Amino acid sequence: MLNRRRAAQLIASASAVAAIGGTRAASAADKIIKIGADLSLTGADAQGASRVKNAITMAVNAANDGHAVPGYTFELMILDDGTATAGQYDPAQAATNARKMVSDPLVVAAIGPQMSGAGKAMTPILSQGGLSTITPSSTNPDITNPKFAAQYRPAGKPIYFRTVTTDAFQGPNMANFFAEVLKVKKVYVLDDSGAFGVGVADAFEAQAKKKGMEVLGRDRLDPKAADYTAILTKIKSLNAEAFYYGGVSQAGVKLAKQAYDIVPTMIKGGPDGMTSADLLSGAGFPAVEGWYTTIAAPHLVDDTKAAEFVKTFKGLFGTAPDDYSITAYDAALVVIDAVKRVAATGKPVTREAVTDAMLTAKVPTIQGVVSFDANGDLADRTVSVFHIQKDPSKPLDDVSAQYKYLQVAPQS
Repeated sequence: MLNRRRAAQLIASASAVAAIGGTRAASAADKIIKIGADLSLTGADAQGASRVKNAITMAVNAANDGHAVPGYTFELMILDDGTATAGQYDPAQAATNARKMVSDPLVVAAIGPQMSGAGKAMTPILSQGGLSTITPSSTNPDITNPKFAAQYRPAGKPIYFRTVTTDAFQGPNMANFFAEVLKVKKVYVLDDSGAFGVGVADAFEAQAKKKGMEVLGRDRLDPKAADYTAILTKIKSLNAEAFYYGGVSQAGVKLAKQAYDIVPTMIKGGPDGMTSADLLSGAGFPAVEGWYTTIAAPHLVDDTKAAEFVKTFKGLFGTAPDDYSITAYDAALVVIDAVKRVAATGKPVTREAVTDAMLTAKVPTIQGVVSFDANGDLADRTVSVFHIQKDPSKPLDDVSAQYKYLQVAPQS
């Protein structure tokens, strides 16, 4: 099993080949193990996807360089679920990618997707193909909820793992922060009509009501629409103290720009879909200034435990990682650890064996020991809260510089 020292060695051994997205050539004697990766590399979330891809590639190259699994060489199959037509992730493309991974017998596990809408499209296909995946950022709780097992894991066994917690915690805990820390009494709720956005907004709204906040209304944004001013004007007329937007940056960029024009001093908040370089570069300052956002994981990029990772990542790719770069790296470590444990038994490294190993994982990673419950959800439930505050001395699209970490969100 990988330990902290070994993880540090893996980071240190990563080389510049990772910078162009390649993986090491296999030794002639090695067996090939493929890891699929479904990412949203086209459209509104491309910058975040690029960081995730780099982190995964860095981990896989380091494992190959360090001979983490003797006799085996890892190769990545990187697939893009974003399309120009959708302008972001496309569930139909995600389903196509899932079928492609399942059809390749050398693919024994996958990483991704980033987005829950893609996850909902992929999981039935992955389940029927017996192929497990581990997501660094998809947070919709339905995918791993036993109540929906017939829909999302028709073959029975859990195959969807996470290195982040779910919106069953992200949404409610942000509502707790609004009520307990920001003292919001009246709030309006928005979502972007996607699986992730609707789910996290639903969870926020339900908890807001439990905390005694008056929810003045709820609207669903069309992410392809250009103008949200009518909705924002309505929110202003209702004298809302705050609004919460559940969604990602395709609608979020336009919402942030227009909200700055119409309700510049109103408290504004959102989930991890609004914690991104894509938002910073797309909406820019001053529009994004003052937004409160969350991630469904501990804040790590400023932690000394991540210092070596951050230094290596910057050196390889010329840009700063964000927290989901770390959860992506850790997701790769979990897959590598599962393959290593299966190979050590002398049994064939099959999809079923890797899934069983992942279900029993206790992998020391940058974010701590990663383990899962019986449904594949991360045991840790931390939700971190940030406040966008401009630091002109740093790149304006640098998430680690422009999002000031505030605290762990109050848990329900």
